[in-house]
Amino acid sequence: MLDTWTLLIIDDCAADRKIYRRYLLKDPHQSYQILEADCAEEGLALCRKVRCDVILLDFCLPDMSGLELFDQMQQEIFKTSVPVIMLTGRGDEEIAVQVMKRGALDYLVKNNLTQDVLQLAVRNAIKQSCLQAQLIKTQERQRLIATTALRIRQSLNLEQILNTAVAEVQQLLKCDRVIVYQFAPDTDGKIVASSVESYRTVLCDRVRAGIGEQGSSTSLRDAARTATLSDRGAEEQRSREEVAVGFSPVPLPPCAPVPLVPNSQSAIPYIYELGLCNCVSLKEQFNTKANLVVPINLSNNGNPTPKLWGLLIAHHNSGERQWQTDDAEMLNEVSVQLAIAIQQAELLAQTQAALAKEKQLNVFKSQIITTVSHEYRTPLTSILAAASTLVKHSQQLDESKQERFLGIIEQKARYMSKLVDNMLLVNQLELEKPKFQPISVDLLQFFSDLLEQERETVGDRHELIFKITGNHHGFWGDRGLLQQIFINLMSNAIKYSPDGGSVEFHLIGKESEAIFYIKDCGIGIPMADQENLFQSFSRGSNVDTIPGTGLGLAIAKACVELHSGNISLSSEVGQGTKVTVSLPKICPTGQLSPSST
Repeated sequence: MLDTWTLLIIDDCAADRKIYRRYLLKDPHQSYQILEADCAEEGLALCRKVRCDVILLDFCLPDMSGLELFDQMQQEIFKTSVPVIMLTGRGDEEIAVQVMKRGALDYLVKNNLTQDVLQLAVRNAIKQSCLQAQLIKTQERQRLIATTALRIRQSLNLEQILNTAVAEVQQLLKCDRVIVYQFAPDTDGKIVASSVESYRTVLCDRVRAGIGEQGSSTSLRDAARTATLSDRGAEEQRSREEVAVGFSPVPLPPCAPVPLVPNSQSAIPYIYELGLCNCVSLKEQFNTKANLVVPINLSNNGNPTPKLWGLLIAHHNSGERQWQTDDAEMLNEVSVQLAIAIQQAELLAQTQAALAKEKQLNVFKSQIITTVSHEYRTPLTSILAAASTLVKHSQQLDESKQERFLGIIEQKARYMSKLVDNMLLVNQLELEKPKFQPISVDLLQFFSDLLEQERETVGDRHELIFKITGNHHGFWGDRGLLQQIFINLMSNAIKYSPDGGSVEFHLIGKESEAIFYIKDCGIGIPMADQENLFQSFSRGSNVDTIPGTGLGLAIAKACVELHSGNISLSSEVGQGTKVTVSLPKICPTGQLSPSST
Protein backbone atom coordinates (compact mmCIF):
# COMPACT_ATOMS: atom_id res chain seq x y z
CA MET A 1 0.00 0.00 0.00
CA LEU A 2 1.37 3.40 -1.06
CA ASP A 3 1.72 6.24 1.42
CA THR A 4 -0.62 9.15 0.68
CA TRP A 5 0.91 12.64 0.46
CA THR A 6 -1.01 15.90 0.72
CA LEU A 7 -0.32 18.24 -2.22
CA LEU A 8 -1.61 21.80 -2.67
CA ILE A 9 -1.91 23.43 -6.10
CA ILE A 10 -2.11 27.25 -6.03
CA ASP A 11 -2.86 28.46 -9.57
CA ASP A 12 -5.48 30.84 -10.93
CA CYS A 13 -5.90 28.78 -14.11
CA ALA A 14 -8.45 25.99 -13.62
CA ALA A 15 -7.32 24.22 -16.79
CA ASP A 16 -3.73 24.07 -15.56
CA ARG A 17 -4.84 22.77 -12.19
CA LYS A 18 -6.85 20.03 -13.93
CA ILE A 19 -3.81 18.99 -15.96
CA TYR A 20 -1.56 18.84 -12.87
CA ARG A 21 -4.16 16.77 -11.01
CA ARG A 22 -4.50 14.32 -13.92
CA TYR A 23 -0.74 13.94 -14.24
CA LEU A 24 -0.21 13.31 -10.54
CA LEU A 25 -3.09 10.88 -10.07
CA LYS A 26 -1.54 8.70 -12.78
CA ASP A 27 1.75 8.39 -10.82
CA PRO A 28 2.20 4.62 -10.16
CA HIS A 29 4.75 5.27 -7.41
CA GLN A 30 2.86 7.73 -5.15
CA SER A 31 -0.63 8.40 -3.89
CA TYR A 32 -1.82 11.98 -3.41
CA GLN A 33 -4.54 13.90 -1.68
CA ILE A 34 -4.76 17.01 -3.85
CA LEU A 35 -6.07 20.39 -2.66
CA GLU A 36 -6.60 23.39 -4.96
CA ALA A 37 -6.62 27.18 -4.57
CA ASP A 38 -7.09 29.81 -7.29
CA CYS A 39 -5.53 32.77 -5.44
CA ALA A 40 -2.92 33.60 -2.82
CA GLU A 41 -5.45 34.30 -0.07
CA GLU A 42 -7.20 30.97 -0.49
CA GLY A 43 -3.82 29.21 -0.62
CA LEU A 44 -2.75 30.81 2.64
CA ALA A 45 -6.00 29.79 4.31
CA LEU A 46 -5.53 26.15 3.25
CA CYS A 47 -1.92 26.14 4.47
CA ARG A 48 -3.07 27.35 7.86
CA LYS A 49 -5.62 24.54 8.12
CA VAL A 50 -3.82 21.59 6.49
CA ARG A 51 -0.24 20.33 6.77
CA CYS A 52 0.90 20.06 3.16
CA ASP A 53 3.73 17.81 2.02
CA VAL A 54 4.30 19.59 -1.33
CA ILE A 55 3.06 22.87 -2.84
CA LEU A 56 2.81 23.63 -6.56
CA LEU A 57 2.83 27.43 -6.73
CA ASP A 58 2.11 29.54 -9.81
CA PHE A 59 4.45 32.51 -10.19
CA CYS A 60 1.66 34.83 -11.39
CA LEU A 61 -1.42 35.08 -9.13
CA PRO A 62 -4.23 37.69 -9.26
CA ASP A 63 -3.73 39.07 -5.70
CA MET A 64 0.10 38.82 -5.33
CA SER A 65 3.12 37.25 -6.99
CA GLY A 66 4.18 33.72 -6.22
CA LEU A 67 7.43 34.97 -4.67
CA GLU A 68 5.52 37.29 -2.31
CA LEU A 69 3.18 34.47 -1.31
CA PHE A 70 6.15 32.14 -0.79
CA ASP A 71 7.80 34.69 1.53
CA GLN A 72 4.60 35.16 3.51
CA MET A 73 4.07 31.42 3.93
CA GLN A 74 7.65 31.03 5.17
CA GLN A 75 7.17 33.75 7.79
CA GLU A 76 3.65 32.94 8.98
CA ILE A 77 3.05 29.23 8.57
CA PHE A 78 5.98 26.91 7.98
CA LYS A 79 7.82 25.97 11.12
CA THR A 80 9.67 23.36 9.11
CA SER A 81 10.57 23.50 5.47
CA VAL A 82 7.82 22.44 3.05
CA PRO A 83 9.01 21.79 -0.51
CA VAL A 84 7.65 24.34 -2.97
CA ILE A 85 7.82 23.88 -6.74
CA MET A 86 7.35 27.17 -8.62
CA LEU A 87 5.43 27.09 -11.91
CA THR A 88 5.49 29.82 -14.57
CA GLY A 89 4.59 30.29 -18.18
CA ARG A 90 7.87 32.05 -18.91
CA GLY A 91 11.28 30.42 -19.01
CA ASP A 92 13.06 33.36 -17.41
CA GLU A 93 16.42 32.41 -15.85
CA GLU A 94 16.43 35.51 -13.64
CA ILE A 95 13.11 34.47 -12.14
CA ALA A 96 14.47 30.94 -11.64
CA VAL A 97 17.47 32.30 -9.73
CA GLN A 98 15.23 34.43 -7.48
CA VAL A 99 12.96 31.47 -6.79
CA MET A 100 15.79 29.13 -5.86
CA LYS A 101 17.48 31.77 -3.66
CA ARG A 102 14.26 32.21 -1.71
CA GLY A 103 14.25 28.50 -0.88
CA ALA A 104 12.00 26.92 -3.48
CA LEU A 105 12.95 23.34 -4.22
CA ASP A 106 12.40 23.42 -7.99
CA TYR A 107 11.28 25.63 -10.90
CA LEU A 108 9.20 24.30 -13.81
CA VAL A 109 8.11 26.02 -17.04
CA LYS A 110 4.51 25.23 -17.92
CA ASN A 111 5.10 25.11 -21.66
CA ASN A 112 7.71 22.34 -21.19
CA LEU A 113 5.77 20.42 -18.57
CA THR A 114 4.99 16.76 -19.22
CA GLN A 115 3.44 14.06 -17.08
CA ASP A 116 6.77 12.36 -16.40
CA VAL A 117 8.52 15.64 -15.61
CA LEU A 118 5.88 16.70 -13.07
CA GLN A 119 5.69 13.28 -11.44
CA LEU A 120 9.47 13.08 -11.15
CA ALA A 121 9.76 16.63 -9.78
CA VAL A 122 7.12 16.01 -7.09
CA ARG A 123 8.61 12.62 -6.11
CA ASN A 124 12.07 14.19 -5.84
CA ALA A 125 10.66 17.03 -3.76
CA ILE A 126 9.01 14.58 -1.35
CA LYS A 127 12.14 12.45 -1.15
CA GLN A 128 14.39 15.46 -0.50
CA SER A 129 11.96 16.82 2.06
CA CYS A 130 11.89 13.48 3.90
CA LEU A 131 15.68 13.26 3.90
CA GLN A 132 15.98 16.81 5.19
CA ALA A 133 13.38 16.19 7.88
CA GLN A 134 15.15 12.97 8.90
CA LEU A 135 18.48 14.78 9.01
CA ILE A 136 17.03 17.53 11.21
CA LYS A 137 15.41 14.93 13.45
CA THR A 138 18.64 12.93 13.69
CA GLN A 139 20.67 16.03 14.49
CA GLU A 140 18.18 17.04 17.18
CA ARG A 141 18.19 13.53 18.60
CA GLN A 142 21.98 13.45 18.68
CA ARG A 143 22.03 16.86 20.32
CA LEU A 144 19.59 15.70 23.00
CA ILE A 145 21.52 12.45 23.55
CA ALA A 146 24.83 14.34 23.75
CA THR A 147 23.36 16.77 26.26
CA THR A 148 21.91 13.90 28.30
CA ALA A 149 25.21 11.99 28.17
CA LEU A 150 27.13 15.08 29.26
CA ARG A 151 24.88 15.58 32.27
CA ILE A 152 25.06 11.90 33.18
CA ARG A 153 28.87 11.85 33.02
CA GLN A 154 29.45 15.09 34.94
CA SER A 155 29.73 13.08 38.15
CA LEU A 156 31.70 10.02 39.22
CA ASN A 157 29.32 9.30 42.09
CA LEU A 158 27.25 6.26 41.09
CA GLU A 159 24.09 7.30 42.93
CA GLN A 160 24.19 10.77 41.41
CA ILE A 161 24.85 9.31 37.94
CA LEU A 162 21.81 7.03 38.14
CA ASN A 163 19.51 9.71 39.53
CA THR A 164 20.61 12.15 36.82
CA ALA A 165 20.11 9.49 34.15
CA VAL A 166 16.50 8.67 35.05
CA ALA A 167 15.59 12.36 35.30
CA GLU A 168 17.20 13.21 31.96
CA VAL A 169 15.72 10.21 30.13
CA GLN A 170 12.25 11.04 31.43
CA GLN A 171 12.60 14.52 29.92
CA LEU A 172 14.10 13.10 26.73
CA LEU A 173 11.29 10.59 26.09
CA LYS A 174 8.50 12.65 27.67
CA CYS A 175 7.28 9.60 29.57
CA ASP A 176 5.79 9.15 33.03
CA ARG A 177 8.77 7.56 34.76
CA VAL A 178 12.16 5.98 34.18
CA ILE A 179 13.91 3.46 36.43
CA VAL A 180 17.25 1.68 36.57
CA TYR A 181 17.07 -1.95 37.68
CA GLN A 182 20.38 -3.51 38.79
CA PHE A 183 21.06 -7.24 38.91
CA ALA A 184 22.76 -8.67 42.00
CA PRO A 185 25.11 -11.71 42.09
CA ASP A 186 23.39 -13.83 44.72
CA THR A 187 20.16 -12.01 45.59
CA ASP A 188 17.18 -10.48 43.87
CA GLY A 189 17.90 -7.46 41.74
CA LYS A 190 16.66 -4.10 42.89
CA ILE A 191 15.54 -0.68 41.69
CA VAL A 192 18.54 1.59 42.22
CA ALA A 193 17.13 4.79 40.71
CA SER A 194 13.66 6.07 39.83
CA SER A 195 12.56 9.39 38.38
CA VAL A 196 9.43 9.09 40.55
CA GLU A 197 10.62 8.42 44.11
CA SER A 198 7.32 7.18 45.51
CA TYR A 199 7.22 4.54 42.76
CA ARG A 200 10.46 2.85 43.81
CA THR A 201 9.24 0.87 46.82
CA VAL A 202 6.06 -0.32 45.11
CA LEU A 203 7.94 -1.43 42.03
CA CYS A 204 10.61 -3.24 44.07
CA ASP A 205 7.87 -5.22 45.81
CA ARG A 206 6.24 -6.05 42.50
CA VAL A 207 9.49 -7.10 40.89
CA ARG A 208 10.33 -9.38 43.85
CA ALA A 209 6.82 -10.79 43.83
CA GLY A 210 7.07 -11.32 40.08
CA ILE A 211 10.39 -13.14 40.30
CA GLY A 212 8.80 -15.01 43.16
CA GLU A 213 8.71 -18.73 43.59
CA GLN A 214 10.15 -20.04 40.34
CA GLY A 215 12.60 -17.36 39.28
CA SER A 216 15.49 -15.38 40.60
CA SER A 217 17.65 -12.47 39.56
CA THR A 218 20.06 -15.02 38.11
CA SER A 219 17.43 -16.54 35.82
CA LEU A 220 16.31 -13.05 34.89
CA ARG A 221 19.87 -12.10 33.97
CA ASP A 222 20.39 -15.28 31.97
CA ALA A 223 17.11 -14.84 30.15
CA ALA A 224 17.88 -11.23 29.32
CA ARG A 225 21.34 -12.16 28.08
CA THR A 226 20.19 -15.06 25.91
CA ALA A 227 16.97 -13.55 24.55
CA THR A 228 17.10 -13.56 20.76
CA LEU A 229 14.78 -12.80 17.89
CA SER A 230 15.92 -15.68 15.70
CA ASP A 231 12.47 -17.24 15.68
CA ARG A 232 10.81 -14.67 13.47
CA GLY A 233 7.53 -16.54 13.27
CA ALA A 234 7.12 -16.58 17.05
CA GLU A 235 8.24 -12.96 17.22
CA GLU A 236 5.68 -11.84 14.67
CA GLN A 237 3.00 -13.77 16.53
CA ARG A 238 3.94 -12.02 19.79
CA SER A 239 3.89 -8.73 17.97
CA ARG A 240 0.38 -9.35 16.70
CA GLU A 241 -0.89 -10.58 20.04
CA GLU A 242 0.69 -7.92 22.22
CA VAL A 243 0.82 -4.90 19.97
CA ALA A 244 -0.97 -2.71 22.50
CA VAL A 245 1.46 -3.29 25.34
CA GLY A 246 4.58 -1.62 24.04
CA PHE A 247 7.64 -3.42 25.39
CA SER A 248 10.92 -3.63 23.52
CA PRO A 249 13.09 -6.71 23.08
CA VAL A 250 16.52 -6.91 24.64
CA PRO A 251 19.47 -6.55 22.24
CA LEU A 252 22.54 -8.68 22.86
CA PRO A 253 25.43 -6.46 21.64
CA PRO A 254 26.16 -3.44 23.86
CA CYS A 255 25.62 -0.91 21.08
CA ALA A 256 23.18 -2.77 18.84
CA PRO A 257 19.92 -1.02 17.96
CA VAL A 258 16.76 -2.46 19.42
CA PRO A 259 14.84 -4.50 16.82
CA LEU A 260 11.51 -2.80 16.13
CA VAL A 261 8.32 -3.37 14.22
CA PRO A 262 8.84 -1.70 10.81
CA ASN A 263 5.41 -0.11 10.70
CA SER A 264 5.60 3.07 12.78
CA GLN A 265 1.89 2.83 13.47
CA SER A 266 2.39 -0.40 15.42
CA ALA A 267 3.71 -0.60 18.96
CA ILE A 268 7.00 -2.28 19.79
CA PRO A 269 6.27 -5.90 20.79
CA TYR A 270 6.16 -6.99 24.40
CA ILE A 271 8.88 -9.61 24.99
CA TYR A 272 8.60 -12.22 27.73
CA GLU A 273 12.21 -13.46 27.50
CA LEU A 274 13.22 -11.01 30.22
CA GLY A 275 11.73 -13.36 32.80
CA LEU A 276 10.87 -10.55 35.21
CA CYS A 277 7.43 -11.84 35.86
CA ASN A 278 7.08 -15.56 35.08
CA CYS A 279 3.33 -15.91 34.73
CA VAL A 280 2.47 -12.27 35.39
CA SER A 281 3.05 -9.81 32.55
CA LEU A 282 5.16 -6.75 33.18
CA LYS A 283 2.22 -4.64 32.17
CA GLU A 284 0.24 -5.98 35.12
CA GLN A 285 3.26 -6.14 37.40
CA PHE A 286 4.36 -2.55 36.83
CA ASN A 287 0.78 -1.32 36.47
CA THR A 288 1.74 0.62 33.35
CA LYS A 289 0.30 0.70 29.85
CA ALA A 290 3.55 0.90 27.92
CA ASN A 291 7.09 -0.14 28.84
CA LEU A 292 10.32 0.27 26.93
CA VAL A 293 13.38 -1.64 28.14
CA VAL A 294 17.03 -1.78 27.06
CA PRO A 295 19.93 -3.54 28.82
CA ILE A 296 22.84 -1.77 30.49
CA ASN A 297 25.89 -3.73 29.34
CA LEU A 298 29.37 -3.12 30.73
CA SER A 299 32.60 -4.10 29.01
CA ASN A 300 33.90 -7.36 30.43
CA ASN A 301 37.71 -7.11 30.70
CA GLY A 302 38.30 -7.74 27.02
CA ASN A 303 35.72 -10.53 26.86
CA PRO A 304 33.57 -10.13 23.71
CA THR A 305 30.48 -11.01 25.72
CA PRO A 306 29.47 -7.93 27.74
CA LYS A 307 28.51 -8.04 31.40
CA LEU A 308 24.79 -7.48 31.89
CA TRP A 309 24.68 -4.93 34.73
CA GLY A 310 21.00 -4.07 34.69
CA LEU A 311 18.07 -2.60 32.76
CA LEU A 312 17.04 0.92 31.81
CA ILE A 313 13.24 0.98 31.77
CA ALA A 314 10.86 3.71 30.56
CA HIS A 315 7.20 3.56 31.63
CA HIS A 316 4.18 5.40 30.34
CA ASN A 317 0.82 5.17 32.05
CA SER A 318 -1.00 8.46 31.49
CA GLY A 319 -2.31 7.42 28.05
CA GLU A 320 -1.78 5.02 25.19
CA ARG A 321 1.85 5.29 24.10
CA GLN A 322 3.07 3.88 20.79
CA TRP A 323 6.83 3.68 21.24
CA GLN A 324 8.62 4.62 18.05
CA THR A 325 11.94 3.52 16.59
CA ASP A 326 13.53 6.80 17.64
CA ASP A 327 12.41 6.30 21.24
CA ALA A 328 14.05 2.89 21.44
CA GLU A 329 17.21 4.05 19.68
CA MET A 330 17.53 7.06 21.99
CA LEU A 331 17.04 4.89 25.08
CA ASN A 332 19.58 2.40 23.78
CA GLU A 333 22.17 5.13 23.05
CA VAL A 334 21.63 6.62 26.50
CA SER A 335 22.10 3.17 28.05
CA VAL A 336 25.51 2.94 26.32
CA GLN A 337 26.55 6.31 27.77
CA LEU A 338 25.14 5.29 31.14
CA ALA A 339 27.15 2.06 31.03
CA ILE A 340 30.35 4.04 30.43
CA ALA A 341 29.55 6.36 33.34
CA ILE A 342 28.72 3.40 35.62
CA GLN A 343 31.98 1.68 34.72
CA GLN A 344 33.98 4.84 35.42
CA ALA A 345 32.20 5.33 38.75
CA GLU A 346 32.77 1.70 39.76
CA LEU A 347 36.44 1.95 38.78
CA LEU A 348 36.81 5.08 40.89
CA ALA A 349 35.02 3.41 43.82
CA GLN A 350 37.28 0.37 43.54
CA THR A 351 40.37 2.59 43.43
CA GLN A 352 39.20 4.58 46.44
CA ALA A 353 38.40 1.38 48.34
CA ALA A 354 41.84 -0.01 47.51
CA LEU A 355 43.50 3.20 48.68
CA ALA A 356 41.43 3.21 51.87
CA LYS A 357 42.32 -0.44 52.49
CA GLU A 358 45.99 0.28 51.89
CA LYS A 359 45.82 3.24 54.25
CA GLN A 360 44.11 1.05 56.85
CA LEU A 361 46.79 -1.61 56.44
CA ASN A 362 49.55 0.97 56.81
CA VAL A 363 47.96 2.25 60.02
CA PHE A 364 47.53 -1.33 61.21
CA LYS A 365 51.17 -2.16 60.46
CA SER A 366 52.29 0.99 62.25
CA GLN A 367 50.23 0.02 65.29
CA ILE A 368 51.71 -3.48 65.26
CA ILE A 369 55.25 -2.13 65.11
CA THR A 370 54.58 0.39 67.87
CA THR A 371 52.86 -2.19 70.08
CA VAL A 372 55.48 -4.87 69.55
CA SER A 373 58.36 -2.49 70.24
CA HIS A 374 56.66 -1.24 73.39
CA GLU A 375 55.39 -4.56 74.72
CA TYR A 376 58.61 -6.44 73.95
CA ARG A 377 60.90 -3.96 75.70
CA THR A 378 59.81 -4.75 79.29
CA PRO A 379 59.85 -8.58 79.10
CA LEU A 380 63.08 -8.52 77.11
CA THR A 381 64.68 -6.36 79.78
CA SER A 382 63.56 -8.83 82.45
CA ILE A 383 64.79 -11.82 80.41
CA LEU A 384 68.19 -10.20 79.77
CA ALA A 385 68.59 -9.22 83.42
CA ALA A 386 67.68 -12.70 84.66
CA ALA A 387 69.89 -14.42 82.07
CA SER A 388 72.82 -12.07 82.82
CA THR A 389 72.51 -12.74 86.54
CA LEU A 390 72.50 -16.49 85.97
CA VAL A 391 75.55 -16.29 83.71
CA LYS A 392 77.60 -14.05 86.00
CA HIS A 393 76.56 -15.25 89.45
CA SER A 394 75.33 -18.81 89.02
CA GLN A 395 78.01 -20.09 91.42
CA GLN A 396 76.89 -17.74 94.21
CA LEU A 397 73.11 -18.41 93.73
CA ASP A 398 71.41 -21.22 95.53
CA GLU A 399 69.03 -23.56 93.68
CA SER A 400 65.84 -21.71 94.67
CA LYS A 401 67.14 -18.38 93.34
CA GLN A 402 68.29 -19.99 90.10
CA GLU A 403 64.84 -21.51 89.68
CA ARG A 404 63.25 -18.10 90.35
CA PHE A 405 65.36 -16.44 87.63
CA LEU A 406 64.63 -19.31 85.24
CA GLY A 407 60.93 -18.91 86.05
CA ILE A 408 61.15 -15.22 85.16
CA ILE A 409 62.75 -16.08 81.83
CA GLU A 410 60.10 -18.73 81.09
CA GLN A 411 57.19 -16.45 82.10
CA LYS A 412 58.40 -13.51 80.00
CA ALA A 413 59.19 -15.77 77.03
CA ARG A 414 55.68 -17.22 77.18
CA TYR A 415 54.27 -13.69 77.29
CA MET A 416 56.30 -12.71 74.21
CA SER A 417 55.26 -15.88 72.42
CA LYS A 418 51.60 -15.17 73.18
CA LEU A 419 52.09 -11.61 71.95
CA VAL A 420 53.45 -12.89 68.62
CA ASP A 421 50.58 -15.40 68.35
CA ASN A 422 48.03 -12.63 68.97
CA MET A 423 49.66 -10.38 66.37
CA LEU A 424 49.58 -13.13 63.77
CA LEU A 425 46.00 -14.06 64.64
CA VAL A 426 44.65 -10.53 64.52
CA ASN A 427 46.44 -9.99 61.21
CA GLN A 428 44.75 -13.13 59.86
CA LEU A 429 41.36 -12.05 61.18
CA GLU A 430 41.73 -8.56 59.73
CA LEU A 431 42.95 -9.58 56.27
CA GLU A 432 42.11 -13.19 55.44
CA LYS A 433 39.04 -14.10 57.50
CA PRO A 434 39.92 -17.73 58.43
CA LYS A 435 37.48 -20.46 57.47
CA PHE A 436 34.85 -21.45 59.99
CA GLN A 437 35.20 -25.21 60.51
CA PRO A 438 32.47 -26.39 62.87
CA ILE A 439 32.38 -29.79 64.53
CA SER A 440 30.26 -31.21 67.33
CA VAL A 441 31.62 -29.90 70.65
CA ASP A 442 30.88 -31.07 74.18
CA LEU A 443 30.90 -27.62 75.76
CA LEU A 444 30.97 -28.90 79.34
CA GLN A 445 34.10 -31.00 78.76
CA PHE A 446 35.68 -28.38 76.51
CA PHE A 447 35.43 -25.51 78.98
CA SER A 448 36.25 -27.75 81.96
CA ASP A 449 39.58 -28.64 80.33
CA LEU A 450 40.37 -25.00 79.56
CA LEU A 451 39.58 -23.95 83.13
CA GLU A 452 41.89 -26.64 84.52
CA GLN A 453 44.70 -25.31 82.32
CA GLU A 454 44.04 -21.79 83.63
CA ARG A 455 44.07 -22.98 87.24
CA GLU A 456 47.54 -24.41 86.73
CA THR A 457 48.96 -21.04 85.75
CA VAL A 458 46.90 -18.62 87.82
CA GLY A 459 48.19 -17.53 91.21
CA ASP A 460 46.68 -18.14 94.64
CA ARG A 461 45.09 -14.67 94.66
CA HIS A 462 42.51 -15.61 92.01
CA GLU A 463 39.69 -18.09 92.44
CA LEU A 464 38.19 -19.53 89.24
CA ILE A 465 34.51 -20.50 89.56
CA PHE A 466 32.65 -22.61 86.97
CA LYS A 467 28.82 -22.66 86.96
CA ILE A 468 26.61 -24.63 84.55
CA THR A 469 22.87 -24.35 83.84
CA GLY A 470 20.54 -25.54 81.09
CA ASN A 471 21.09 -27.85 78.12
CA HIS A 472 24.63 -27.53 76.77
CA HIS A 473 24.41 -30.45 74.33
CA GLY A 474 24.00 -30.29 70.54
CA PHE A 475 26.49 -27.51 69.92
CA TRP A 476 28.52 -27.20 66.71
CA GLY A 477 31.49 -24.85 66.65
CA ASP A 478 35.09 -24.30 65.71
CA ARG A 479 37.26 -25.54 68.59
CA GLY A 480 40.19 -23.29 67.69
CA LEU A 481 38.04 -20.17 67.59
CA LEU A 482 36.22 -21.14 70.79
CA GLN A 483 39.56 -21.54 72.54
CA GLN A 484 40.66 -18.08 71.41
CA ILE A 485 37.43 -16.58 72.77
CA PHE A 486 37.83 -18.26 76.16
CA ILE A 487 41.58 -17.65 76.58
CA ASN A 488 41.42 -13.97 75.69
CA LEU A 489 38.39 -13.21 77.85
CA MET A 490 39.70 -15.22 80.81
CA SER A 491 43.18 -13.70 80.47
CA ASN A 492 41.69 -10.20 80.54
CA ALA A 493 39.55 -11.01 83.58
CA ILE A 494 42.59 -12.24 85.52
CA LYS A 495 45.01 -9.57 84.30
CA TYR A 496 42.71 -6.65 85.07
CA SER A 497 41.99 -7.99 88.56
CA PRO A 498 45.49 -7.20 89.95
CA ASP A 499 44.29 -7.46 93.57
CA GLY A 500 42.94 -10.96 93.00
CA GLY A 501 39.44 -12.14 93.78
CA SER A 502 36.99 -14.47 92.09
CA VAL A 503 36.60 -14.86 88.33
CA GLU A 504 33.32 -16.56 87.41
CA PHE A 505 32.64 -18.52 84.22
CA HIS A 506 28.94 -19.27 83.62
CA LEU A 507 27.78 -21.67 80.88
CA ILE A 508 24.07 -21.45 80.07
CA GLY A 509 22.52 -23.88 77.58
CA LYS A 510 19.30 -22.96 75.78
CA GLU A 511 17.24 -24.63 73.07
CA SER A 512 18.88 -22.94 70.09
CA GLU A 513 21.92 -21.20 71.53
CA ALA A 514 24.72 -21.48 74.06
CA ILE A 515 25.49 -18.50 76.28
CA PHE A 516 28.49 -18.02 78.50
CA TYR A 517 29.85 -15.06 80.38
CA ILE A 518 32.99 -14.27 82.32
CA LYS A 519 32.70 -11.94 85.29
CA ASP A 520 35.50 -10.45 87.39
CA CYS A 521 35.82 -8.02 90.29
CA GLY A 522 38.70 -6.04 88.80
CA ILE A 523 39.40 -2.42 87.94
CA GLY A 524 36.49 -2.10 85.50
CA ILE A 525 36.36 0.04 82.36
CA PRO A 526 35.39 3.73 82.15
CA MET A 527 32.15 4.30 80.23
CA ALA A 528 33.88 6.58 77.73
CA ASP A 529 36.27 3.78 76.74
CA GLN A 530 33.72 0.99 76.38
CA GLU A 531 32.50 1.94 72.89
CA ASN A 532 35.84 1.26 71.17
CA LEU A 533 37.12 -1.64 73.25
CA PHE A 534 36.32 -4.27 70.60
CA GLN A 535 38.62 -2.52 68.11
CA SER A 536 42.25 -3.61 67.76
CA PHE A 537 44.77 -1.86 70.03
CA SER A 538 42.06 -0.21 72.15
CA ARG A 539 42.49 -0.29 75.95
CA GLY A 540 40.83 1.35 78.90
CA SER A 541 42.33 4.64 80.05
CA ASN A 542 42.71 3.29 83.62
CA VAL A 543 45.00 0.31 82.90
CA ASP A 544 47.99 2.22 84.31
CA THR A 545 51.08 -0.04 84.15
CA ILE A 546 49.25 -3.29 83.49
CA PRO A 547 50.83 -4.70 80.29
CA GLY A 548 48.66 -5.47 77.28
CA THR A 549 48.17 -4.91 73.56
CA GLY A 550 44.46 -4.16 73.31
CA LEU A 551 43.96 -7.16 71.02
CA GLY A 552 42.14 -9.63 73.29
CA LEU A 553 38.59 -8.30 72.89
CA ALA A 554 39.11 -7.66 69.14
CA ILE A 555 40.18 -11.29 68.65
CA ALA A 556 37.28 -12.58 70.75
CA LYS A 557 34.75 -10.49 68.81
CA ALA A 558 36.07 -11.68 65.43
CA CYS A 559 35.88 -15.32 66.54
CA VAL A 560 32.34 -14.82 67.87
CA GLU A 561 31.23 -13.26 64.58
CA LEU A 562 32.63 -16.22 62.63
CA HIS A 563 30.21 -18.32 64.73
CA SER A 564 27.40 -15.86 63.77
CA GLY A 565 27.12 -15.02 67.44
CA ASN A 566 27.05 -11.87 69.55
CA ILE A 567 29.34 -10.46 72.23
CA SER A 568 28.55 -7.67 74.68
CA LEU A 569 30.24 -6.02 77.64
CA SER A 570 29.08 -4.31 80.79
CA SER A 571 31.47 -2.74 83.29
CA GLU A 572 31.76 -0.29 86.13
CA VAL A 573 35.00 1.27 87.31
CA GLY A 574 36.18 -0.37 90.56
CA GLN A 575 33.43 -2.98 90.44
CA GLY A 576 34.56 -5.29 87.66
CA THR A 577 33.58 -6.34 84.14
CA LYS A 578 31.18 -8.87 82.64
CA VAL A 579 31.56 -10.06 79.03
CA THR A 580 28.68 -12.12 77.59
CA VAL A 581 28.88 -14.32 74.49
CA SER A 582 25.91 -15.97 72.78
CA LEU A 583 26.52 -18.55 70.03
CA PRO A 584 23.86 -20.35 67.96
CA LYS A 585 23.71 -24.13 68.08
CA ILE A 586 24.07 -24.55 64.32
CA CYS A 587 25.02 -27.68 62.40
CA PRO A 588 27.18 -27.44 59.25
CA THR A 589 24.00 -27.81 57.16
CA GLY A 590 22.69 -24.58 58.66
CA GLN A 591 19.86 -26.41 60.53
CA LEU A 592 19.35 -26.57 64.26
CA SER A 593 20.91 -29.60 65.82
CA PRO A 594 18.27 -32.27 66.51
CA SER A 595 19.64 -32.80 69.99
CA SER A 596 19.12 -29.15 70.83
CA THR A 597 15.38 -29.37 70.51
